[in-house]
Amino acid sequence: MKVVSSKDFKLEREVEYGTPEQNQAVKEIVFAIKKEGDTALLRYTEQFDRVTLTPNQLRVTPEELQAAYGRVEESFVSAIQAAAANIRAFHARQKRNSWMDLQPDGTILGQIIRPLKRVGVYVPGGKAAYPSSVLMNVIPAQIAGVPEIVMVTPPSTGGKEGIDPYILVAAAEAGVNEIYRVGGAQAVAALAFGTESIAPVDKICGPGNIYVALAKREVYGAVDIDSIAGPSEIVVLADETAEPAYVAADLLSQAEHDEMASAILVTPSQSLADCVAAEVERQLQELPRQAIARSSVENYGAIIVVESMEEGISVVNRLAPEHLEIVVEDPMGLVGSIENAGAIFLGAYSSEPVGDYFAGPNHIIPTNGTARFSSPVDVDDFIKKSSLIYYSKEALLRDGKTIIELARREGLEGHARAIEIRLKNEGKGGDGYGEQ
Repeated sequence: MKVVSSKDFKLEREVEYGTPEQNQAVKEIVFAIKKEGDTALLRYTEQFDRVTLTPNQLRVTPEELQAAYGRVEESFVSAIQAAAANIRAFHARQKRNSWMDLQPDGTILGQIIRPLKRVGVYVPGGKAAYPSSVLMNVIPAQIAGVPEIVMVTPPSTGGKEGIDPYILVAAAEAGVNEIYRVGGAQAVAALAFGTESIAPVDKICGPGNIYVALAKREVYGAVDIDSIAGPSEIVVLADETAEPAYVAADLLSQAEHDEMASAILVTPSQSLADCVAAEVERQLQELPRQAIARSSVENYGAIIVVESMEEGISVVNRLAPEHLEIVVEDPMGLVGSIENAGAIFLGAYSSEPVGDYFAGPNHIIPTNGTARFSSPVDVDDFIKKSSLIYYSKEALLRDGKTIIELARREGLEGHARAIEIRLKNEGKGGDGYGEQ
């Protein structure tokens, strides 16, 4: 793992939006799904997943969901139940309520909160299966009150039994019973526009590969999406008190996700930098996903040595990482200086996997520096808001001329006249008020 000074490290990471060929392929898939429905969906499933299905086999049956419990350990079921309880408790505190404000003149202003009606959750099934992502997508939507939650996940060459049983158990524990064995850009398009077998949704959320990300971008506008997720990122801000073995392990916990994942240590301690570099290499030798993690740390990882903790904080804020660990003597003392980070982990024992799986906050977090302006998935992602305006006669007579003035300054005479006709009808228009 390379050790560099902040002056020699390129802080800005280019956002990947796919090759021209990948973008064109996704456009063709989306168009085909819109035009052909199930026919195209089944064709692409056979082409890309090498699984031949009939329309009747697309949806996972209740019997398959129940059978999945027999294919996983009881300890996993207990773990997923405990994690779900923590995630539910955390997100329950985010729930908003509608409100109305009654003015003395009879005017009522307010906001109506409603859940989205139907949400689609994409669960990847490629290099690794992520049952935890099921919980992180589904539970906030449930708390928001979404009545219909549908899940899609790729089949494998195992055919009907091909969906990972851990994903199915997580879905069952989360309360999802509408699940389809489709993946890739074709699944995203099916959720967005619907087919004979899959009804369209209002929003699509969940991570996936580059084709899934590009498909989400392609269908945005027809439906809402959570984000265009990039490779996973972790930044550890540490001082000389940090344990090198802990820091190295946490860096590798993200590097093993993907060859393009980013794992970075920022520290004013040259001694810690050297120790962590050595420890990363030692731990890599024993990591099952060594090839993926090594590619990540060699191409996108770094240990940045800064001259002071203040400079380190500046580097962190410019990186705006998905995950930030603060492993210093007084981590709470630095929190107020962190402006850009998706999730912040404080202290030596708040390892990033604590948040990934169990603590309760959502692990679907902005990547590619977008923590500068966006937030982790939460209950707000699954609601919509309507403004409520009731103006009394008294209030309109009081404010009418001001509204007319603003409308005419913008050249919108029809707006002005819609107010003016009411003022004149009530005898409050004023002499010649309609003259131009």
